[in-house]
This record gives sequence, C-alpha cells and structure tokens, in this order.
Amino acid sequence: MRFYRLSSAPYESLRYTGEYNARRKWGLPGLQCPSCNVPYVGDSEVYPNVDLSGLPGAEQLEKAWLETDLERFKHLREMVRPLVPAGAPLVPGARFGPLVGSARGNFAQLHMLYADRVIIRRDALEQLQAEGLRGLKGGRTGLRFRQRNAPELIELEVEMLGLFHPDCLPPGKAEPCVTCGGYRFSLPEQPLLDKASLPGHLDVFRLRNFTNAIVITERFADTLRRLGFEEYSLRELPVR
Repeated sequence: MRFYRLSSAPYESLRYTGEYNARRKWGLPGLQCPSCNVPYVGDSEVYPNVDLSGLPGAEQLEKAWLETDLERFKHLREMVRPLVPAGAPLVPGARFGPLVGSARGNFAQLHMLYADRVIIRRDALEQLQAEGLRGLKGGRTGLRFRQRNAPELIELEVEMLGLFHPDCLPPGKAEPCVTCGGYRFSLPEQPLLDKASLPGHLDVFRLRNFTNAIVITERFADTLRRLGFEEYSLRELPVR
C-alpha cells in the first residue's frame, strides 16, 4: 500500500476563486511549558464536530491566551476530554467546533489553502463516500456566502493516528514532550512514515507528530484522479 501527503496545488496554478475568513468558537489555551521552557500552541489539532456549548465552564475557552499554570491547563484539558474522540492528544491550542465566518467565490471539490484543514463541497463528499472510502467524517461549517447558488461546504474531521518514522527525524525529537505533548521539529527533507503506526482501517488520517500533515492511501489518491478532482497535490511518503 502506498501513502501520500494531501496538499493544495501550487498557488500559481489555482483556477478556482474560493476563499474564506473564519474562526472556531472554542480552544484550549497555549501553554508556557515548564519542561520545554518555551510556549507551545499546536493549533492544527482540530475537532469541528465537537460542540462545547453545553459544557459547564466552556466560556473560558472562547478566548485565546497563553496559560502559565500547568495545573490549570490540565484541568481545562480534562474538562473537554469526555467530548472528544478516544485517544485524542489534546495538546495546548487544540480547537473545537465548526469554522464560522464568511466565504466567497467558486470552490474546487477540495479546498486546502490551509494545510491543516480539508474543506470539501457537499456533492464532492457524497461522491467519495459512495466510493466506500473510509474515515470520511464530515462536519457542517458556519461559512456564509452573500452570492446566490453558493455550495454547502463541509470540513473533514481527520483522525490523528500515524507518525513520521524516527529515522527521518532529528536525534532526540521522536518523542513528544512529557508535559505539553508537543513535537518540535520541521518537516523532514526526506519524510518516512512509521509502518507500525499507520491505521489499517482508514483511507485518510492526520499524523500525530506533525498534525498539519494529512495522509491518504493509494486507494483514496486513485479515486481523486478517477473522479476528476482538481486543485490538490500529492507527495508520496515512503514507509519503513
């Protein structure tokens, strides 16, 4: 099985004019990590289907700030844990709820100008689901258009399961910080996926140690090509 990183096509080649300006209502604060001795905000960990509106104390998470009290951060993290998927890392800066804001223009089937977000038209999502692709969990957005005949835009909630292999990472960077859970390295020049970490039940997932990297299977890639999807790019990621 081959795997690919899914990204937007190069900006100069884009034909569609779709764009949006939006934010999420809730998020964990960043953390001044006492172990790393630097601030950490991992805002690529997103849960568009997680609604905190009925959670007591959720109003605390409607503003962004850098928390310096580790125990307070832990309390906030455990407050939301029952509402997120099992095993979610919940690093500082994790975001919850749908994107809310404005949108305009014409959107390609997949919109990935932000590397850590997959915005997909409703009709395109239904096409992919009809093909039997696994892991396509869509969440409604609050993106509002002023134009007529605007598409319904959905955001994929992509599970975080795979890892880059330690062999492609700087020495000592393969494990997360024991306190904040953050990984601190740049995209490897020659990335390798860790075979033992890859899920066998999904055709799309996000890497736990590089959360803005969205990975799809060869099956997913072949489906995108066959259905004529546009304005995306693929980079094969070797597996070890």
